[in-house]
Amino acid sequence: MQENKNENTQEDAGDILSQRRRKNKEMKAAGINLYPNDFKVSHGINAVRQEIEGAPDRMGPDGPVFSVAGRMMAINRFGKSAFIRIKDGSGELIQAYLQSKMLGEAFDLFKQMDVGDFVGVTGTLFTTRTGEWTLDASTFRLLSKATRPLPEKYHGLKDPEKRYRKRYVDLIMNPEVREIFLRRSRMIQAVREFFITRGFLEVETPMMQVVAGGAEATPFVTHHNALGMDLFLRIAPELYLKRLVVGGFDKVFEINRNFRNEGVSTRHNPEFTMMEFYWAYATDADLMALSEELFAHVAKAVTGDVVVNYQGHAIRFDGIWPKIPLLDALVEIGGVDKKLLDDREGLLAFAKEKNISVTKTEKLGKVLTKLFDVLVEPKLIQPTFITGYPVEVSPLSRRSDKNPMLTERFELFVAGREIGNGFSELNDPEDQRQRFLMQVQEREAGDAEAHMMDEDYIEALEYGMPPTAGQGIGMDRLAMLLTDAASIREVILFPHMKPVSHQ
Repeated sequence: MQENKNENTQEDAGDILSQRRRKNKEMKAAGINLYPNDFKVSHGINAVRQEIEGAPDRMGPDGPVFSVAGRMMAINRFGKSAFIRIKDGSGELIQAYLQSKMLGEAFDLFKQMDVGDFVGVTGTLFTTRTGEWTLDASTFRLLSKATRPLPEKYHGLKDPEKRYRKRYVDLIMNPEVREIFLRRSRMIQAVREFFITRGFLEVETPMMQVVAGGAEATPFVTHHNALGMDLFLRIAPELYLKRLVVGGFDKVFEINRNFRNEGVSTRHNPEFTMMEFYWAYATDADLMALSEELFAHVAKAVTGDVVVNYQGHAIRFDGIWPKIPLLDALVEIGGVDKKLLDDREGLLAFAKEKNISVTKTEKLGKVLTKLFDVLVEPKLIQPTFITGYPVEVSPLSRRSDKNPMLTERFELFVAGREIGNGFSELNDPEDQRQRFLMQVQEREAGDAEAHMMDEDYIEALEYGMPPTAGQGIGMDRLAMLLTDAASIREVILFPHMKPVSHQ
C-alpha cells in the first residue's frame, strides 16, 4: 500500500485547526466519546511482528487474535473499506484493513477521523497481494482525537527551530530523532551499569546550594521564601560528592543536572547533564585508565562497535589514548614558541597577534589555557588526555609533586571538544583555603565565574579526606559523539529557547 499524504495539505493550517475543533464539538454533541480509556492492548506492534517471525504458518483467519493501539499515520480510503497504518510506542508500524460490513457503526465513526488520531484495532492477520502482513479488523475504536494536524508526510518537520520547540511532533514524524534518544537512554544505562558493577554507589546531591561550587561558571539564582534566602542552582555536584568521601563512601557517582548561566551554542545549553564520580585512594592516572575502559564499554553498548563515525571522522575508543602535557601541546600542536611558556607579557603579545581574546590582568595559567582553547583543542580529534594544568585554573586539584605550579589534572578531548575533566583531589584544607582566596580575589576583580569561598567545605576537609581522584564527563557531548549529532540541541529533548506566542 502506498501511504497517502496528509489529507489537508493544500489548506491553511489555521483553517484545518478550526475545522477540526468544530468537528470535535459536533462529535461530542452527538454523544461520541473522543477520549475513552477502556481499550485493552494485548500486543505491542513489535510483539506482533515477533509472533509472525516465530510462527508465520499459524497466522490467518483461524490464527491468534491481536489487539493493538497507536497513532494513525496514514489512511487510504476505498469507499466502504480502507487501509490504515498505525504506529505505537515502539516506533513500529502495522497495517490494518477496515471494512464497513465488518465494523458497522465503527466504520461510520472512522469516516470522521483523521491522520494523527489514536485508535485501537482487534483482528487476525492476513497478507495482502504485495505480501504485507495486515490486521483484518474485527473491532475498531477511537481512543484519542487529535485536534492539530500532523505535518505533511513527504516534507515532514525539518526546520530545526520548529523541531526543537515541538519535540513531540519531531519524534512523531522523524524516526531518526527517536533513535537518537533511544541511543542516549542506552548510553546512560551503560554508564550506570559500568560504575555499579565496579562497586560505586549512586547518590543524589542538592540541586539548590548555598554556595555555587565545583566549577568556574556563572550560576542561576533563586529565592527560598520560607528560609528568606537566595540559593544557587548547582553548577556542579563536586563539593557535595567529596563531602561523602569524607563521610566514608569511598566510591560514589552521580548522573546529575547542572545549570550554568551562559550562552547557548552547538556545544552549550544552560541546563545539561554530567556524570561525576569520586574514588578514594585513586590518582589521576587511575582515572585515565578507567576512562579508556568506560568509553569503549559505552560505545560498544550503544553502537555495537568501539569505532564511532562522527562528522566524517572514525573515532576509536579502544586501546590506550595519548597523554600530552598542556605545555607540550601548546608547542607541538599549537605552534607556540617554547621560550614564551613562562613569559606572560610575551604570551599576551602572541595572543594579540593571533586575535585571541586575553585580558592584561589575567594570570599566566589562564593565558596559557586560553591559547590552548583556540590553538590546540580543535585539532584533538581522536581521544586525547591533556595533562598538567596550571594551579591558577585548577582551584580544586592537587598540586603536582614534581612541579608545584602545575596540578595532577587532565582534560579529555574528543572530536575537537572537551568531554571530561578529572584530577587528583586537593585534600589539604589550608591549601584549599588559599586557592579559594585566590578565586575570591578574581571575583572581586570582575571574574563572575571565579569560585566562591566555601567555609563549610573547608571544614569538611579538616575532618580528613583520604587521597581521592574525581572526574566529570559531559553526558550531552558524549551523546553527540554516539549519535553523530553536530549540535547539543539534537541530543537534548527540550533545549532552552526563547518563548513564542501560541496560536
